Amino acid sequence: MDSLVNTFVNSGLGQHISREWLVFIISLFPILELRGGILAASLLDVTMWKGIVIAAVGNFVPIPFILLFIKRIFAWLKKTRIFRPLIEALERHAMNRKDSIEKYGFWGLLIFVGIPLPVTGAWTGSLVAALIGMDFKTAIKAELCGIAMAAVIMTIISYGIIGSIIR
Repeated sequence: MDSLVNTFVNSGLGQHISREWLVFIISLFPILELRGGILAASLLDVTMWKGIVIAAVGNFVPIPFILLFIKRIFAWLKKTRIFRPLIEALERHAMNRKDSIEKYGFWGLLIFVGIPLPVTGAWTGSLVAALIGMDFKTAIKAELCGIAMAAVIMTIISYGIIGSIIR
């Protein structure tokens, strides 16, 4: 993930948009999400509180759309020969992570989104929640709390530990 964030940070994109917009865009992407956004904010010298808010908002924006529309989008894409293998792989990936979310519901999704590890986060959590039919309001609340939890952890890492090493 660090190399992806560095690719964005060091790309020419930063010459055309503000540092804050770059943090927002990074936070929108799956895999990078809030973790990458806060790390980028610290590397780009965006103030901590501004970086947290921008990354959290950027990470949250896709969630309602995933929860509401991903099943229909996947069904439509699976009708094509080109996208069917990719969509089936994404569904398998998501469903391999469903046990704890199904078992613990709100708390399972919150922890899944909140602990910043590879293949966890709001995008995958939303996908799993949508595929297992979790209640929309429950999923949104768990995702928001999980994003807040991840923000605290990543802020300590990015602005504290990594920030003290880099500066």
